[in-house]
Amino acid sequence: MNALLKNEWLSLVFRLIVGAVFVYAALDKIMHPDGFAKAVSNYRILPGSLINLVALFLPWLELLTGAALILGTKVEGASFLISGMLVIFLIAVTATLIRGISIDCGCFTTSSAGRKAGWGLLVQDTLLLLLSLHLLARGPGRFALEAKRA
Repeated sequence: MNALLKNEWLSLVFRLIVGAVFVYAALDKIMHPDGFAKAVSNYRILPGSLINLVALFLPWLELLTGAALILGTKVEGASFLISGMLVIFLIAVTATLIRGISIDCGCFTTSSAGRKAGWGLLVQDTLLLLLSLHLLARGPGRFALEAKRA
């Protein structure tokens, strides 16, 4: 199992998966910041003064960190930021479930026909967090623009 986790190809696959998810998640939010602001507001966690700031900043952070993973540059920094975002997402969804609030997660689309914040989302974000933490621990790997030299 240890040899599998150290496999350079596995790190590449993890980088591409996490990076693609974050790039894809950012696109609709960037194109529809007003809709994403509504999704952020629905969680009822942030004060109103921060909602627009988060709705404008977060998608660009997702896009840049996801692209960095795909390209294999600044992998440690990107995976650190993505891990932090995923922890915050997990807290937000958990708080929403505990309070019994039924909302669209705002993850990949800002439309009202999006995915509900629920247990499946918690599992998905936990798996992405594990992949991201693996990348944080392993570094960019050999198949990256910024490959670590032994």
